[in-house]
Amino acid sequence: MADDDLSPARFGTAFKEFMDTMVAAAVSQRSPLLDRIEEHLGADPSTLAVIEEEFDSFEQPNVQVALDAYLAEPGRSATLLGIGTNNKRFMAFGLSDLLSWGGAPPPAEGPVDYVNFHLAEGRVLSCVQFGIYLLNDAGKRMVVLVTGPTEHGPRQKLRVEVLTPRSEDGQAFLQELTAAMGRLNVYRGHVISLSPGQFGPGPQKLIAFHNLPRIARDDVILPDGVLERIERHTVVFSEQAERLLAAGRSLKRGMLLYGPPGVGKTLTVMYLAGRMSGRTVILTAGLGLGLLQPAVQLARLLAPSMVVLEDVDMIAEERNMAFGRNGPLLFELLNEMDGLRDDSDVIFVLTTNRPDILEPALAARPGRVDLAVELPLPDEEGRRRLLELYARGLELRDVDLPAIVARTEGATPAYIKELLRKAAVLAAAEGAGPAVTGAHLEAALSELDEGGRLAQRLLGFRPAEEPPASGQPLPPTGFPMARGWAPAAYTHRTSKS
Repeated sequence: MADDDLSPARFGTAFKEFMDTMVAAAVSQRSPLLDRIEEHLGADPSTLAVIEEEFDSFEQPNVQVALDAYLAEPGRSATLLGIGTNNKRFMAFGLSDLLSWGGAPPPAEGPVDYVNFHLAEGRVLSCVQFGIYLLNDAGKRMVVLVTGPTEHGPRQKLRVEVLTPRSEDGQAFLQELTAAMGRLNVYRGHVISLSPGQFGPGPQKLIAFHNLPRIARDDVILPDGVLERIERHTVVFSEQAERLLAAGRSLKRGMLLYGPPGVGKTLTVMYLAGRMSGRTVILTAGLGLGLLQPAVQLARLLAPSMVVLEDVDMIAEERNMAFGRNGPLLFELLNEMDGLRDDSDVIFVLTTNRPDILEPALAARPGRVDLAVELPLPDEEGRRRLLELYARGLELRDVDLPAIVARTEGATPAYIKELLRKAAVLAAAEGAGPAVTGAHLEAALSELDEGGRLAQRLLGFRPAEEPPASGQPLPPTGFPMARGWAPAAYTHRTSKS
């Protein structure tokens, strides 16, 4: 080979020709998926604008039912495609990325990704997690990409992206989709709770459905007139909502149920949920109390609704208390309660064992707490009715009921329920069930007494408490009443026969 064959000029020319040939070959690798999108639209998709709408993660089933309803209308059809790319679940992948794809190999069709949502009454809804709809609405062609949120990746919200030759068609599609989501909302009329996602209190949230037991009115044993006041502020108010609104009355209202643990606050809430059929009930407790804003947002969207804040003292301690907690959450609660319109049929039900430490501003203006109701320890007649209630299904033999009523002075309904349960277990262990004798009840009382004051506190027994003598230690922390001595309303002496 002659020396001039290896000259830099000739080598450069040959190398350029080689690179041009390689680039031309790469460009000619067309994507069948992009070709199919272009054929469906009848236009070059790279020249069209993408319209995007984002939704909270818990809206994914609502987006799916709305899409299904949209496609069920006459004259509409769609083909659903998947995309075969690496790590698509962990990428912020959108239609613009697909249309401007510059890597190799080109994007291809793949499986459609789904995720299951468990709804009320055991229903399971499969929602598109990653898929493309080639949609035809009476000749109007659209491409709709649905990408669901991911726990580990950058997508914290559900996205719906629309590509269409006419942007007004895409806007109309999204408006109809959003309207159908509100109309067909899967959460409306059910009992739900909202909690942070599995990996911490980020933007991803989970909604669970709950099947509360149906509580009969006779099963809620309270002093005369107490349940009637509660019903008047909730059930009766709801039944007369239209008349009250027409008369210019505000529909938003708040109620506080307070009393020692085990007196029936949660039972009363379950009874109200069953009485107000069709009203969405949103339960918040524990970590869920940190999600007030989305909880109230749901309540506003799903009205008529009821927001239940269990143990509200966890976030609503009086602001001037030493070592007060959760100030920002208290302000958020006050703001959310104030922010509702007067015609929003939303009931706030707050429960607490410690009304003495609550922030007074909760009741400082109408629409926050309009009614505070104490659920006290049951009196003699109440304890008798509770013993009869929790003895249902059991045969009582040789039981001195008045003596048991006297022995349980200072006990809560929860304590009496546990007493009957333990007696039934003892009877069953002897092969005597469902017959429960006075001996079984005495043995159950003895076992509960053996647990000492800790068991009594946990099970709801409140004998009189005397402050410690000078120099003696205060009671240990961690109990419901440990931050201060029981108020007079909570103090009852025990009488034993």
